[in-house]
Amino acid sequence: MTVNGADDVLLVHGGTPLEGEIRVRGAKNLVPKAMVAALLGSAPSRLRNVPDIRDVRVVRGLLQLHGVTVRPGEEPGELVLDPTYVESANVADIDAHAGSSRIPILFCGPLLHRLGHAFIPGLGGCDIGGRPIDFHFDVLRQFGAVIEKRADGQYLEAPKGLRGTKIRLPYPSVGATEQVLLTAVLAEGVTELSNAAVEPEIEDLICVLQKMGAIIAMDTDRTIRVTGVDQLGGYTHRALSDRLEAASWASAALATEGNIYVRGAQQRSMMTFLNTYRKVGGAFEIDDEGIRFWHPGGQLKSIALETDVHPGFQTDWQQPLVVALTQATGLSIIHETVYESRLGFTSALNQMGAHIQLYRECLGGSDCRFGQRNFLHSAVVSGPTRLQGADLVIPDLRGGFSYLIAALAAQGTSRVHGIDLINRGYENFMDKLVELGAKVELPGKALG
Repeated sequence: MTVNGADDVLLVHGGTPLEGEIRVRGAKNLVPKAMVAALLGSAPSRLRNVPDIRDVRVVRGLLQLHGVTVRPGEEPGELVLDPTYVESANVADIDAHAGSSRIPILFCGPLLHRLGHAFIPGLGGCDIGGRPIDFHFDVLRQFGAVIEKRADGQYLEAPKGLRGTKIRLPYPSVGATEQVLLTAVLAEGVTELSNAAVEPEIEDLICVLQKMGAIIAMDTDRTIRVTGVDQLGGYTHRALSDRLEAASWASAALATEGNIYVRGAQQRSMMTFLNTYRKVGGAFEIDDEGIRFWHPGGQLKSIALETDVHPGFQTDWQQPLVVALTQATGLSIIHETVYESRLGFTSALNQMGAHIQLYRECLGGSDCRFGQRNFLHSAVVSGPTRLQGADLVIPDLRGGFSYLIAALAAQGTSRVHGIDLINRGYENFMDKLVELGAKVELPGKALG
């Protein structure tokens, strides 16, 4: 990636345990989607617990381009979204957002309902493997959308309106499930979605839509049924906390031999992570306001781990935890089953002194999307190893935060390039690092 100058570089002086308290707010994987859902309403919506992250700013800008009024609410982290005057946006203005986020694809259904057409620019997001948008367009065609590929993006129309349909996803894709929900709620008739994603953020989006007047039923076999309605109103909703950010800070506590209280962390959505954290040797304590994570001393234990869709071990938890596993005694085995390129970040850890070997074979028994396609998607981590500071270039959001953890746990100073990418999903992360006692600095600027 391109390094954007001194403002995009963080100097990290490692070797100091992270100790103190930070707060996580609403989930990155829910809040922008709940903002898009406001487009479907005939009245204003009020969304609380909104983090100040780049994805939120991108969606806010796109909503405003389409005539939605977005203003702060009465409490910190609250947005009021008024979709009364939705209108077509200028293609050039929309295209200015191209490459900055994958969220624009979710505007398709709501805009088709509100305007009869939609334009979607090229999509950005993290480079962690194939995340085909074909799922989305296949879904929209089944609802009755007509899609025209143009040089600057995709133009969609629904000349006969959108109608409910039966859809079976080849993989329980979170994005495709969100697309179905945001399209089906106002489509004529009943939509049945099988092999749907059932992540907590999906359930929270369903709660948002139900508050607006939608009729949505979830079965235990990953089937979601949506009965279309003629009109939706607004909603008032407090977003669930970001379990992925909470787990990242938990892994940072473990890797740096620290002690971090994560206010806002919630047990229910993190149960699988908490079990694994305990198996590795990490300690945690849960109360009504959050979870305290710490390294209790002694040796960490190696484990065998496979990522999976919810309720399995989330792929976004894997990268930060792998850094902690470099400090565990023995051989840890990681089988990544969700994104084929997610383990590419380990090459930088090896440069810092870790011993991580990647394999094309499936080192585990779980179903895998790409085990026969020659991807390096399994890893063996041999530890413990002492990490040393290095020059690091952030590859993606979770990998980037993992590099921060590695730099904080390492001896010496690291230069971490591309830190602005972390702003996509971690609110005020540099302020939080300072609050936890990390020795970090922007070249030529003081932090704290």
